[in-house]
Amino acid sequence: MAIYSPRNVATQTHTTYTFSSSSLPLFNSQSFHHFTCALQHMALWSAPGASQQQLIKSDHRSTMGMYDDSMMMKQILATHTPDGRDVDVKPVFQLIEDILNRATLQVSSGDNAVQAQMEIEDKAQQASFIAMIEAISFAIDRVSCEIAYKALSGSDAHQTTVSLFNMLAAYSWDAKLVLTLAAFAINYGEFWLLAQIYSTNPLAKSMAILKQVPSILEHTGNLKSRFDALNSLIKVMMDVTRCIIEFKDLPSMYITQDVPAFTTAISLIPTAVYWTIRSVVACATQITTLTSMGHEFAFSASEGWELSTLTHKLKTIYEHLRKQMAVCYQHIDERKSLEAYQMLLNLLEMVHIDNMKILKALICAKDDLQPLVDGSTKKRVNIDVLRRKNVLLLISDLNISHDGLSILEQIYTESRQHTPRLVNQYEVVWIPIVDRSIPWDETMQNRFEYIQSQMPWYTVHHPTLIEKAVIRFTKEVWHFRNKPILVVLDPQGKVVSPNAIHMMWIWGSNAFPFTSLREEALWKEETWRLELLIDGIDPELLKWIREGKYIFLYGGDNVEWVRKFTTAARTVSNSARIPLEMVYVGKSSKREQVRRVLAAIMAEKLSYYWEDLTMVWFFWTRLESMLFSKIQLGRADDMNPMMQEIKKLISYDRDGGWALLSKGSQIVVNGHGTTVLPALLEYDMWKDHVLTKGFDKSFKDHHDKLYSIAHPCCRFEFSTHGGRIPDSMKCPECQRVMEKFTTFCCCHNDNVPGN
Repeated sequence: MAIYSPRNVATQTHTTYTFSSSSLPLFNSQSFHHFTCALQHMALWSAPGASQQQLIKSDHRSTMGMYDDSMMMKQILATHTPDGRDVDVKPVFQLIEDILNRATLQVSSGDNAVQAQMEIEDKAQQASFIAMIEAISFAIDRVSCEIAYKALSGSDAHQTTVSLFNMLAAYSWDAKLVLTLAAFAINYGEFWLLAQIYSTNPLAKSMAILKQVPSILEHTGNLKSRFDALNSLIKVMMDVTRCIIEFKDLPSMYITQDVPAFTTAISLIPTAVYWTIRSVVACATQITTLTSMGHEFAFSASEGWELSTLTHKLKTIYEHLRKQMAVCYQHIDERKSLEAYQMLLNLLEMVHIDNMKILKALICAKDDLQPLVDGSTKKRVNIDVLRRKNVLLLISDLNISHDGLSILEQIYTESRQHTPRLVNQYEVVWIPIVDRSIPWDETMQNRFEYIQSQMPWYTVHHPTLIEKAVIRFTKEVWHFRNKPILVVLDPQGKVVSPNAIHMMWIWGSNAFPFTSLREEALWKEETWRLELLIDGIDPELLKWIREGKYIFLYGGDNVEWVRKFTTAARTVSNSARIPLEMVYVGKSSKREQVRRVLAAIMAEKLSYYWEDLTMVWFFWTRLESMLFSKIQLGRADDMNPMMQEIKKLISYDRDGGWALLSKGSQIVVNGHGTTVLPALLEYDMWKDHVLTKGFDKSFKDHHDKLYSIAHPCCRFEFSTHGGRIPDSMKCPECQRVMEKFTTFCCCHNDNVPGN
């Protein structure tokens, strides 16, 4: 036991305590420090005639405006002499968080309480953590005693803070801060621990009485404003500390000193550390005062102002640090995305034994164990189900049309039912692409789940599994905009078609294995015939073709033109006594106008029509796919007559009405409304030739005469959301290179991507 004896010194107004040197061996460094700290406190409270309350209140008035920030920080920076020691502050900070979250007037619980994760299974890690705590415990005790002594002695807050910086000079900035917070947490936690258990624990009860805890708690109503101010300041102290630790953990491989936001934050950290430690001193003073003076000690306006000012100042610092942190994370994210993007480029240039590396890079870079959902069972599955198969990546956003989805589902299902050999040879996987800048909300989640539920093939479990680098890759390399594309990977993960969606619309599963070579071969087999335009859409039309009937396909959105055309065609067919059928196929856009035309056709029985607008959509999608397929193959300006006629038909759709006449499978006339209708109305001028030439030849000859005079111009429109757009095109009418214009078109009746 230490031996000490008081002696009066006549020239001083306080009592001095000495201790025998023979007692020193009984002390280790830590217990010696606690002992001297106790003596300092005893010396303070033995001051005769001193008004303790006046002493503390007068010396703790805020002096925050007394120091010029630049001079103050020069003083603080001068104390910083780190010796290279490394302190892992994160586990210590976890303990501090746990203590301060539980040590409140109303005990935190549930989600707000930060649970300390101290159950370390790895013995080596556990030993390392214990060794670290032992290494820093002396520093924490010194800081704790220093704060308590300075608080009771009435020292200036700034000078107290400077003394703490001198004491912690050898530590890094984050370590200084965490050690100081640990010292505060021990004292603050002890107070609230006693408050929470003294009523049930005899030992705690005795200790609580000595610290005046019961008395303080009896007056919590009067002390509420003080604790509210303390809690607000403690919260922002923790926020700033967490942010500083976060900065230290930023990966150096992605962020360096040449990043302005990082440099700015690093230069601000000493200031942030100073004001946080200064706030610790202010909070500790309040608690020390309460436990030493009791609840009667008044909470002055200047003290309240000091706490609120410190809170405001730290909030400002924290907000600035968070802004810099956000910029740093954006920079890191961009660097990581660039790295991942380059990795994708490299992977696709390499030769692989199977498709797993490619698919994992595209679908589950984060090693999600079950990134896919099986469309048939709706259960999550591993990506291995795609190993060494032909994989069709259906890439789209959440605005994929219902029409497109239903047609694709029909093609997929029929291929499974009627072509068993394909079941195990190719799989479809939906890759949902969403704009990461738009917050994910319930509406988007519901939309995603609805689309996913409609798909019978594999789908990615959630859009968040798709990395930003993959999104960039699909747009820059595979030219995905907003319209769905179907990228085909062979069993080794090689891209064999950058977009097979056009093949799928035109030929369905007959296009297997959906390679560009297969696409070329299919085109070589095609001819300009009616089946090319309507195959897979309407069995009734195929029946008419087999019967050798004359068939008019016609379209447009002008009801009056439709009335005139159908009336004229019916009159001519009756007069020429030919079996004629007419089919209204609508228009590629302006769905509401098409509905109005359909209503008139239905009411007036003008012709046969497709009541289901999905059939109208599929007709025009297939037609446009024929052009896009050629563009993708680099054959948009092929002189092939079939391609010229396809381009004419697409152009006619953009401007007014049109009609295409076939006799059975053979297409006779493909004309604009300005030439087809007059040719019918002028039947009397060519009817005499019907008996000798036949109806089809006679009609074509007269139409061609009108066409040579009218010569309607062609026009093509390519949506910027549609992916690949040709650099140039020749007019199918005159073979001149067409001019390129930028058009802004309002299509509020249609589902336009991006609107």
